[in-house]
Amino acid sequence: MADQAHKSDNSNESLAGNSPEQETRFPPRGVPIITGINRIGLWSLYIKEVRRFLKVQTQTIWAPAVTTLLFLVIFSVALGRSGREVLGVPFASFVAPGLIVMGMMQNAFANSSFSLLAGKIQGTIIDLLMPPLSEGELMAGIVAAAVTRAIMVGGAVALAMVLWPGVSLAVAHPWAVVWFGLMGATMLALLGLLTSIWAEKFDHNAAISNFIVAPLSLLSGTFYVIDNLAPMFQTISRLNPFFYVISGFRFGFLDQSDIGNTTEAVLHSAIGLGVFNLVLAIITYRVLKSGWKLKD
Repeated sequence: MADQAHKSDNSNESLAGNSPEQETRFPPRGVPIITGINRIGLWSLYIKEVRRFLKVQTQTIWAPAVTTLLFLVIFSVALGRSGREVLGVPFASFVAPGLIVMGMMQNAFANSSFSLLAGKIQGTIIDLLMPPLSEGELMAGIVAAAVTRAIMVGGAVALAMVLWPGVSLAVAHPWAVVWFGLMGATMLALLGLLTSIWAEKFDHNAAISNFIVAPLSLLSGTFYVIDNLAPMFQTISRLNPFFYVISGFRFGFLDQSDIGNTTEAVLHSAIGLGVFNLVLAIITYRVLKSGWKLKD
């Protein structure tokens, strides 16, 4: 009888989930199983986002390259036909770097501003919020995919421009090309993620793209040097972060820029742009962590 009672007690402990084997196999509720960075989850999210835009690469990669090349053709024919030079180089070579990084920034915004917004509209946002990913990992995966798309678009645009007669893309400072290209893409990817959190329909996303991103990119010295502007408008241009991205990226190719012809001036702008992106990343992280308009 004692043996039966002992077996009965053991079986009751097993049913209650208090056996020593289960306590070692399963941690208590509320204790995370995944510690540190969830590398598998982060990589899965990144691949998901990359595959999403690669499925329609004609629209997401090659169409922006063709559109940007048309800008080059139009402005080269309109302004560069008479052999006009800007910053000591032909107009086509002057405008080409700005168009490349402008295309990169606009497509980084387009990619990151779609992910969460599409999930909210289609009712699939739970697929992004339920997996064991922290807010930082969720942000990193979406931003990294947007930067990847920006790099692909930049490569496609550069390839098309190299084939265009009269355009030289010889690199003078590789570090400036890499740094300002990545910082510009990251800045717009973070801005796009903030937009996707705030927006409730595609019209909201389009409003930010048409009334903020497009004007700031087009009025940032892509097609002109700001020295040609009145002093007040020069000051306004220098308050535009897009201006430093485009001028710094152009410095990497031409060794000339509106920021200043010295490497020290461009370095100061590079550091300032990095700090600006860090602040923007912290803001984006805090908004994402708060669950605003995502978990309501």
